[in-house]
Amino acid sequence: METLLSSIAILSQWQVLVALLLGSIGGVIIGALPGVGAAVAIAILLPATFAFEPIVGLTLMLGVYGSSMYGGAIPAILINTPGTAVNALTTYDGYPMTKRGEGHRALSLAYSASFFGGIFSVVCLILLSPLLAMIAPHFGSREIFLAALLGIILVVLAHRGQVFAAGMLASFGIFLSTIGLEPVKYTKRFTFDMTWLTSGINLIVVVLGLFAISQALLLLVDKDHKPGEARVEGNLFSGLSELFRFKRVASVSSSLGVLMGMIPGVGEFTAQFLSYTYAQKTSKTPDEFGNGAPEGLIASEAANNAVPGAAMIPLLALGIPGEALTAMMLSVFYVHNVIPGPQLFQGQLDFVIAIYIALILLNVIVLAFLLSSTNLLLKIIQIPTRFLGVMILTLSFVGVYSLRNSITDCAIASAFGVFGLILKRLNLPIVPIILGMVLGGIMEVKLRSAMARVKSPLDFVDRPIAAVLFVMILLILILHVRTVIREHKSKRLQETSSNSDTSTQQG
Repeated sequence: METLLSSIAILSQWQVLVALLLGSIGGVIIGALPGVGAAVAIAILLPATFAFEPIVGLTLMLGVYGSSMYGGAIPAILINTPGTAVNALTTYDGYPMTKRGEGHRALSLAYSASFFGGIFSVVCLILLSPLLAMIAPHFGSREIFLAALLGIILVVLAHRGQVFAAGMLASFGIFLSTIGLEPVKYTKRFTFDMTWLTSGINLIVVVLGLFAISQALLLLVDKDHKPGEARVEGNLFSGLSELFRFKRVASVSSSLGVLMGMIPGVGEFTAQFLSYTYAQKTSKTPDEFGNGAPEGLIASEAANNAVPGAAMIPLLALGIPGEALTAMMLSVFYVHNVIPGPQLFQGQLDFVIAIYIALILLNVIVLAFLLSSTNLLLKIIQIPTRFLGVMILTLSFVGVYSLRNSITDCAIASAFGVFGLILKRLNLPIVPIILGMVLGGIMEVKLRSAMARVKSPLDFVDRPIAAVLFVMILLILILHVRTVIREHKSKRLQETSSNSDTSTQQG
């Protein structure tokens, strides 16, 4: 009881409440602006959070992270333009409902399903994080190294069709983490006698370059676009009761969102497609999917909003981020000397519970805001994309310069901004670079620590958890190779059959 009261006292500070309110409402607005997204907003906010108390900075970022997908559903449903990439599937059934005059119903169902998925994931976070934290003390250096390696492998393999590129970019991220003074003997690496490289490549500079500056450049070089006008008429509260008619779809979709959110590198897209497929396969009216099926809309929104809370489970319990946004949050923890993992649950349980309560309040605030202010929000998001690009670029450089008052950092961020623009133009992933930088440093320190007590390769996996993680890595790699071989054989068979058909027709 004392811990709960202490958590409430932490949250009741006016700075925390303001951060929660601004993050929640700001995240909805950012999510509703096509072409921006939570990653850009968090990248811009990241330097500012270092000046705040840990709970204030994290609450602000959690607000943006957890609420952006709520906002992304609005343009997806009303004007067939997803606010964030993960709301693309929402257009399948949301926009057809709008075209037949059910825009208010579609929005109401989307808000209700998002709220259900968000709360469901927070409940899972509360239940599962302590269990993982109880197991975590058994993680030594070698177990943490293998867990981080597993995370990178899963992230790389999640990019189907781009595995090689994702692997190379993750390796590039790991390389970036090695530049500067190495963490054990403090010798210089890859600095080439350049003093500005001695302190290494700052993660926040890279994040701002790859996410914010690259997105600003993308908005500036593309044609200027202004979201179409739309207005919602009708009762937005009806979806709260209608959701109970589809409670099975909402529950299963939220569960899949939690499961996918806990696995590094999988995330919202996989959760959405699995949920959508499940809803369609078990529906009594599968032909309606893609033409305005409420079940499809619920499956999509419940799944993607269940992922953020679930992604916090490995972050809080093990200190291992699963994707770029949680990697950014991890940097806020470290800057304030708050180390996620079992020690956080043992020494700062009130801080952890405060995060839980903040996540619940965030969903309540967002739902209340959306139900009462959707039409106002539709007016706010009528901003030309090039103006947005200029604003993002300006805020990005202000954020980079404020880190260390360094023009060099601005130049590095610009270079990564151009690199990020090239990657986006080539449709290559950016996330592996960030995870490589974050997990690369962890892996190096833990590997060097473990090797002091390892005399043979088998000694590295002679403990139960290490052995399980090693077997998981081997199985995942073997299954992936097997899948690639099958796909290659299938492709060759198709080519052979098509060639034989062509020769038969010619004969």
